[in-house]
Amino acid sequence: MTIGVDLGGTNIAVGLVDEAGNILRRAKAKTLPERGPKAVTDDIAALCRAVMADGGPVEVRSVGIGTPGSIDRERGMVVHAYNLGFDHLPLGPMLEAALPGIPVRVENDANAAALGEAFRGGARDYASSILVTLGTGIGGGIVMDGKLLTGHNGAAGEIGHHVIVFDGHPCTCGMRGCWEAYASATGLIRQTAEAMDAAPDSAMHAISAAAGKVSGRTAFEAARAGDAAGRAVVERYLDYLAAGLINLINILQPEAVCIGGGVAGEGRPFLEAVRGRVKRGVFRSEQGETEVVLAELGNDAGLIGAALVGRAGPY
Repeated sequence: MTIGVDLGGTNIAVGLVDEAGNILRRAKAKTLPERGPKAVTDDIAALCRAVMADGGPVEVRSVGIGTPGSIDRERGMVVHAYNLGFDHLPLGPMLEAALPGIPVRVENDANAAALGEAFRGGARDYASSILVTLGTGIGGGIVMDGKLLTGHNGAAGEIGHHVIVFDGHPCTCGMRGCWEAYASATGLIRQTAEAMDAAPDSAMHAISAAAGKVSGRTAFEAARAGDAAGRAVVERYLDYLAAGLINLINILQPEAVCIGGGVAGEGRPFLEAVRGRVKRGVFRSEQGETEVVLAELGNDAGLIGAALVGRAGPY
């Protein structure tokens, strides 16, 4: 057995995971990071003890933690996690002190989710894959032959921050024109709002008013209703999304790209539209093409992947 910890800005989720990647027991608590890192670490330890004890004691060989931010894997340190307020926090050693005899490994949360999808989710049939999560930003992780591709400095996989529009829209990272600024849910919402300003008669106004906000679904719903302005937003957004996917595929040529996150909830029509654009744009090889698939595990990807991180080797 291993324990996976998915540490987020809102919740801490902990799962007891068997060798096949099944989550056998779960525990959850609010993160409340404003209390400070020690309180958060104490809660993680308490949740780990709970899943080890509830339903009968089990032997756990390791704990893996998926956390936001940049990671020093060798030292088990969260170097910077801005939404948690962690700075050079030795999270692994702190948790090992609270759970004597159990080794703890720390990984970036998007990388952990990529491992989860590669092992049990949408990319399970492929030896190499890239996970792309379309949320507030664009998260991602790269898995090659069962191992995470982390780069010489541990920062590989920040796929949202390659530039697709030179001198384009500002990104939260400080650059301009990043893929994340255009193809994240946040980018889609910005584009929707801009289109609504330019099209006062668009159905997007009524849709957003009924929902109480402009969301990543607004333009898609309007497009399905036959609204021309909504359809134009969706088509342009899909072009931006495909542009980044094509770049990733041309550089790395994985067997699969696995798309998750809120926007991917649009399902099969969304997937087919993305696939068509990608197929037209990628560098082709007679030895096989990259498949574009949907993620399947949702929030469980981070838990399962974190447990795999704890095993310290190819899955």
